Amino acid sequence: MALNNSHDARLVQQETAVGAGVQVLLLALIGTAAGMGPAGWLTGLAFAVATWAVLSRALHRSRPRSFGAANRVTLGRATLVGGVTALVADSFQDSPPVSLLVGLTAVALVLDGVDGKVARRTGTSTPLGARFDMEVDAFLILVLSVYVSTAMGPWVLLIGSMRYVFVAAARVRPWLAAPLPPSTARKTVAALQGVLLLLAGADLLPHAANVGVVALALGLLVWSFGRDVLWLWRTSRVRATAPAAEVPELVAG
Repeated sequence: MALNNSHDARLVQQETAVGAGVQVLLLALIGTAAGMGPAGWLTGLAFAVATWAVLSRALHRSRPRSFGAANRVTLGRATLVGGVTALVADSFQDSPPVSLLVGLTAVALVLDGVDGKVARRTGTSTPLGARFDMEVDAFLILVLSVYVSTAMGPWVLLIGSMRYVFVAAARVRPWLAAPLPPSTARKTVAALQGVLLLLAGADLLPHAANVGVVALALGLLVWSFGRDVLWLWRTSRVRATAPAAEVPELVAG
């Protein structure tokens, strides 16, 4: 049995290595098509190495018997996000091919709804898979906010950084790290961030309209985070003042 488990672990780790290889291949294709400079190459390669290292460490800790179809989809999305990251980094030196950036981002956003469905249908939902999916989503939003901020100003970075600020704040205020109940509103707002930033980044609308689109995205995100923070604060107060058996079941819509 130990040999079988060891063999499974090697296969799982090999999949992350294949993902890193595919990332390098995508960067080579982008470099050929777009003439990507050193900044794009270095950023893309750094993303590939960091993704491989972090994911390999997480898999080593959780020791899943297989990587899973849903995680393969998420890894594919991460590869696309790596390509978008490289193009955005390169945009600080040269104008990127907007159609290519929009195409990669659009496919990554579409696939965002696929990995969760695959996990549920195959019964392979795991905390690691959910966290992997969340981190890929958050990083894509951060990269898109960096790209859009070059045309609209640093205030756009609030969209990409808000989730990371929340995670940092939870280290100082542990009540922020409590689990949140499922919320359709939260999921909808999160999904809209990428769509709205992509719309603004594609520059299909007048500048004033793009500013309005991004302002809408930021407003929705502030509302969503504020709603969750308020729920967490109220729940922490209830738990601090009532016996565990008397804590009411609180639900967010």
